[in-house]
Amino acid sequence: MAFLSAVKLQGRPPSISSNLNPNPKHVGSDSVSLDVSIPDSERKPRKFSSKLSRWNRARTLRSGVKVDRTINNESNSTTGPIVNIPDISTVESDVSSINGDHGTDFMAAKSIYIVSDGTGWTAEHAVNAALGQFDYCLVDRGCPVNTHLFSGIEDRETLMEIIKQAAIEGAMVMYTLADPSMAEAAMRACKLWSISSLDILGPITDAISSHLGANPSGLSRGVSNSSLNEDYFKRIEAIEFTIKHDDGALPENLEKADIVLVGVSRTGKTPLSTYLAQKGYKVSNVPIVNGVDLPRTLFEVDSRKVFGLMINPVVLQGIREARAKSLGLGSGFEIKYSELRSVREELEHAKRIFAENPSWPVIEVTERAIEETAAVVLRLYDERQSNRAMPRISKCY
Repeated sequence: MAFLSAVKLQGRPPSISSNLNPNPKHVGSDSVSLDVSIPDSERKPRKFSSKLSRWNRARTLRSGVKVDRTINNESNSTTGPIVNIPDISTVESDVSSINGDHGTDFMAAKSIYIVSDGTGWTAEHAVNAALGQFDYCLVDRGCPVNTHLFSGIEDRETLMEIIKQAAIEGAMVMYTLADPSMAEAAMRACKLWSISSLDILGPITDAISSHLGANPSGLSRGVSNSSLNEDYFKRIEAIEFTIKHDDGALPENLEKADIVLVGVSRTGKTPLSTYLAQKGYKVSNVPIVNGVDLPRTLFEVDSRKVFGLMINPVVLQGIREARAKSLGLGSGFEIKYSELRSVREELEHAKRIFAENPSWPVIEVTERAIEETAAVVLRLYDERQSNRAMPRISKCY
């Protein structure tokens, strides 16, 4: 089928063997309805490639049902179920057998179909965030879960084929379809075939539409070429600028930066700069080194764009030790670079600089992911650029 080219599978779903119904029940005004013939026998064990990434294999094994939690299995369908699903309490979640190079059998894997008319980034991340709430489950306490991403789905025939396959497999369908008619067709088809489904984008779009008093465009992300090109070239320009101004390079251009990061070595300045650049911000970062003066231009730029980074000395020592070993540096340099006393001295020096410049917010990066630190930087940046402060949270760095 044509839609298979848009599929990123972690575990290939079974083939579609059903034919079109000669007397279809229409889903929407011009939708395609498919007759689904599903055998009453239990589903066969799923096979997964032995070359799956460790993350995907772990997700497949770890996901499951917690015994002491109530699970809502209420169907949104008014028609009888068309899929016979075996009792999940009798299904093992562990590996049943190893088939050499062909893959590994996992019993009764639950499937989640992610359908999008764009890249699928929004839906995929939303589903993964929700699945993260079930990481506490042990392998032998539930059933494995595998996700299938169907991106770039823009016609109803392909959409109906995917939903038909979900019905055959007993999968849940999550979708982000900007076109209201496509979303409506997906919703009706899922109801018709008793498929558990969720429109991820629809409720948010409807709420914003009501709040703004305006109708949504119904276009998938990236359809507007002028908007895409403008945003694309802005990000490219920001990335090029950030690479050229990494680690204190070209300090005379600090005024041209949107954001300036200041901190000692290994506080995450470079990865944080790169992450922010991908969002379209031109970022310079300046290292604080004992015995080396900071560039004069750092104190001349708009202080609203300067952010200091601070980290726990013990954590920083561990990071530096690992860095020195990975580079194969000599023992003398390693002692000076990662010795706890030297680390503390550098951080104390940084604290004095930050104290002399109280207008620079200092962000604690210990145990924080790059995304978390970036969120704090962008929130503070937005507040300072717009001369407003969010209540209660504006001082929590």
